[in-house]
Amino acid sequence: MKKLLLILCLVLFLLPNVIKSQPLYYPPTSPTATWETIAPSSLGWCQTRIDNLYTFLEQENTKGFIVLKDGKIVLEQYFGTFTSQSLWYWASAGKTITSFLVGKAQEENLLNINDRTSIYLGEGWTNCTLAQENNITIKNQLTMTSGLDDGVIDNDCTDPICLEYTADAGTRWAYHNAPYTLLDDVLQSATTVNLNTYTQLKLKTPTGMTGGWTTIDFNNVYFSNVRSMARFGLLIQGNGAWNGTQLINSTYFNEMVNTSQNLNKSYGYLWWLNGKPNYMLPTTQLIFPGSYAVNAPSDMIAGLGRDGQIVSISQSSGLVFIRMGEAPSSTSSVPTLFCNQIWQKINELDCTLEINNHELKKIVIGPNPATNTISISNIESEKYSVDIFDMIGNSILKVSNQSTIDISLLASGIYLVNVQQGNQSQTQKLVKR
Repeated sequence: MKKLLLILCLVLFLLPNVIKSQPLYYPPTSPTATWETIAPSSLGWCQTRIDNLYTFLEQENTKGFIVLKDGKIVLEQYFGTFTSQSLWYWASAGKTITSFLVGKAQEENLLNINDRTSIYLGEGWTNCTLAQENNITIKNQLTMTSGLDDGVIDNDCTDPICLEYTADAGTRWAYHNAPYTLLDDVLQSATTVNLNTYTQLKLKTPTGMTGGWTTIDFNNVYFSNVRSMARFGLLIQGNGAWNGTQLINSTYFNEMVNTSQNLNKSYGYLWWLNGKPNYMLPTTQLIFPGSYAVNAPSDMIAGLGRDGQIVSISQSSGLVFIRMGEAPSSTSSVPTLFCNQIWQKINELDCTLEINNHELKKIVIGPNPATNTISISNIESEKYSVDIFDMIGNSILKVSNQSTIDISLLASGIYLVNVQQGNQSQTQKLVKR
């Protein structure tokens, strides 16, 4: 009996050490310092499957790819002439840096996210009435709920004439670059320093990140190497702490990486959230059921940018992956499908698991533009549904198990075609002539 109690006590003592995640490793802040690695075999990953992953990434126009496990590099690969020192753009994945900096400025009492944006940009920064404009807050900019019209000719245009009222702030979610971009002006007004200086002080120096912001047309775009993006991912994996130092207020951090409003459950403060009951996508008011990345851990969060720029973080798995490169075949302004595909490939690295080759292929809609009929190909399921929506989310036409669809009665314009196969769906734009 005493031996049994001793064994039980020993198990209870050791159990917490078994089930808790490994402490995070943080590389030295000098960009030239050695970053510790971990052997893929220690995770049970097969080299042949790693090679398959690299082949997939190369076929999808990837330039640089890295995977961290508890902060240590487990995979790192560059393609073509791209190297570990090469610079590339983050595109909209850089929105996550802006979100971090806004939280830091609030922590320093330089702004409050519930403040009216006009306090920092002045009245008349939109083409709305004064009352409509005064309803827009910094938080609305962080959550894509400004109520400004995302359907204007140039979604990136930050000139007042481009910022038209379409709904009261907080009542409509729409992925709109211009109100986000103006957060940079809010930051510069609140901090009284330029964006690159504030980024250097609050983010780059403490973490060893390199790179910087460059203005391209209306947009401010962050450029860096792959490892700098990985450093940022590691900071987020550590709940905003770097090697024991909290770089951002934990209350704001928790708000940033959780559902920020009730319209799009999968959106925080400029972060995409997995594992939520539904999600929305750019250019449409449709609400899609389920998670946008079913192959990823449910706690995964991501910064997602045009042409497949991705920083993806999962605390439960201890993994961070970075992908930089040109547009993959599943290209979109927000690469949700591509992020899901990469997670599937990562899942398949485990040598002990049989590979499930069922990967949802990208559907093909043709012709596009179309006049009278469209054909849907690359359908994998015998039972599927096709739903055609207008750009404000109204269902115009719905059919089941039908690969050729008559659209002759639809008015000319742009539509969204959603194909549902089991619990997975894909959506593509269709131009009707």
